[in-house]
Amino acid sequence: MKYNRPHATAKWGTMATDWEVGVNFPRLIQERFQKAQASVKAKGLGAVLAFNSDNIRYITGTHIGEWCRDKMNRYALCPREGGAYLFDPAVPAKRITCPWMEDRMEPPIANMLGALPPAMNVQDDFAKQIKRILTDYGVEKEPLGVDMLELAMLRALEKEGIEVVDGQQAMLDARECKTEDEIELLKQAASMVDATYEDIARAIRPGTKENELVAIANHRLYLLGSERVECVNSVSGPRGKPHSHTFADRIIQPGDMIFLDLMHSFNGYHTCYYRTFICGKPNKCQIEAYEKTSQWVSAAIDAIKPGVTTADVCTVWPPAEEFGYRNEDEAYLLQYGHGIGLSLWERPILSRRFCFDHPTEIKEGMTFAVECWCGAEDGSGAARIEEEVVVTKDGCEVIFNYPSDHLISCGLPGCEVY
Repeated sequence: MKYNRPHATAKWGTMATDWEVGVNFPRLIQERFQKAQASVKAKGLGAVLAFNSDNIRYITGTHIGEWCRDKMNRYALCPREGGAYLFDPAVPAKRITCPWMEDRMEPPIANMLGALPPAMNVQDDFAKQIKRILTDYGVEKEPLGVDMLELAMLRALEKEGIEVVDGQQAMLDARECKTEDEIELLKQAASMVDATYEDIARAIRPGTKENELVAIANHRLYLLGSERVECVNSVSGPRGKPHSHTFADRIIQPGDMIFLDLMHSFNGYHTCYYRTFICGKPNKCQIEAYEKTSQWVSAAIDAIKPGVTTADVCTVWPPAEEFGYRNEDEAYLLQYGHGIGLSLWERPILSRRFCFDHPTEIKEGMTFAVECWCGAEDGSGAARIEEEVVVTKDGCEVIFNYPSDHLISCGLPGCEVY
């Protein structure tokens, strides 16, 4: 099934040059901060204190590598007025590499997820540090939004008289619609997966293991310039029904359906990109499963345009009971959509589990993935297809370009890819 929406490709190369415009990184950094600061004001906050690695990057345009993710030892402040402030383990390096941060930086004070126990009172020093910076900005008496925080740190901030509120919603508001440069980076990240799926299709054959396909994906993506391969799902044969959501060391056999999801980021911008293949030639049940999946994805894409809601899109998907699950809770993530950008899951979220009661308006500039699943009636496997779209003024564009209009056969004489 082919979609009734245009496909879009990246305009520029992945390296900055002096002879082609490319991604305007100074503009990217400035526009993201401006959107974050506007959201802080709109929420009535004095500032947002961000610990989430993607929020820090959005606010400051800085990065320290993936080793620091989820360690809670790096944070940033987006004030209502004035420039962003960064607390970073490598301030001397940032002074050289990130001159736009000027002198608005200092080392963090963190207990590193409790590795430094509460008895050391690191949390009290942290709270005093934050109070000092808030005072410098003149917002120490205003609500402080925080995206995520260790309990000891929260209690210490409250002890300093700081009112701590939810800051994640302000950041998600800012990040909901993407800028021109963000969209280009999403397209570049997608093009890397387009190329990687060609390697995977040629590697699928009897005797190849699921985890070998994962290795191929990691190798190819890092060669192309990926900074993080967050996850690769690789699921074959009967492991696909029900969806196991992880790879194993199962050996692929003739007649197996194989679906993969490649989740990586380039310059911080993610993909979530499912494709399905068949080792050999498909049987009737496998073709039917693939066609149903394709139709559900296509119907959702055709429904997407500014002004409609997530509920409007979800109406084109079948109830959970129609494709083999007890209810929408158990089927969550199978007929699904999610915003995508610096994080794998942003706004909007599309699911029959939530959207009918809490619909969200779809807006121009939103970018999100649409993914559907269907198991083969004979239990031999399942199909999973995912497309990423950019919402335009009158519809949407698909930015994934590896073919999904039919089930690609691989790995045996007479197959499409051999």
